[in-house]
Amino acid sequence: MSEVITPVIGIIGGSGLYDIEGLTDKHWEKVESPWGEPSDELLIGQFEGTKVAFLPRHGRGHRISPSELNYRANIDALKRVGVTDILSLSAVGSLKAELPPGHFVIVDQFIDRSFARAKTFFGTGCVAHVSMAQPVCPRLGDALEASAKELGLPVTRGGTYLVMEGPQFSTLAESNLYRSWGCSVIGMTNMPEAKLAREAEICYATVAMVTDFDCWHEDHDAVTVDAVIKVLLGNADKARSLVKAVLPKIGAERGLCPAGCDRALEYALITAPAARDPQALVKLQAVAGRVLA
Repeated sequence: MSEVITPVIGIIGGSGLYDIEGLTDKHWEKVESPWGEPSDELLIGQFEGTKVAFLPRHGRGHRISPSELNYRANIDALKRVGVTDILSLSAVGSLKAELPPGHFVIVDQFIDRSFARAKTFFGTGCVAHVSMAQPVCPRLGDALEASAKELGLPVTRGGTYLVMEGPQFSTLAESNLYRSWGCSVIGMTNMPEAKLAREAEICYATVAMVTDFDCWHEDHDAVTVDAVIKVLLGNADKARSLVKAVLPKIGAERGLCPAGCDRALEYALITAPAARDPQALVKLQAVAGRVLA
């Protein structure tokens, strides 16, 4: 008999998104994690019968810098409340003329240029290697694309998100380098978030919301926070509409993920069972308990 999954949808809200409208029976819940403090409490509620857990990535009031986010605690906390699918909403700069401010990109690839962050749940005592060849769940991407088109939102399916460390914006040389690589957008937060979601066997997709042209565009002024915020607020309204439209599509009972996102650890553990550190295993129970039993 095939396995039946009752989805729990996790939503990670980036800059400008600090709550989710339309939830019923909602409450803020503090979730303890052995990986430290998550960015904030989780807003947990129901949307037309689907359980939703919302996490403001930077904390309410935007308190936490991209480099200082506890990505492991955030993903662990979502896993602990049963999240099966994550929609990541992120403000980005555009690296292509055809992706202007206000445009949405349903990303399918990442280049990780971050360097000051803990990037894995696994390490000494329990080593694992998951595949990141296809880092985004195509099933979630399909649903997001369909919903965006139904709403008439300006959207592009597919593109590479360059993740920089920040918190400063790019130099012109960096911006031109990333354009030469064929990258579509640039931001500071989706790595190691996507890697950790894969290790936690959670389906993951990113909606990258363009706020500016970075600094490469000859007709565009240098990026400023004021300019970004004006577009960001408009994008946030569109994002809320997109979330409401996509939740019914991904909230129904389903089978296992066709892309295997929810079985990413099936053959990933390389440390022999007898050599695994018991203390490491305790910390890994939420994200990897399925394969550690």
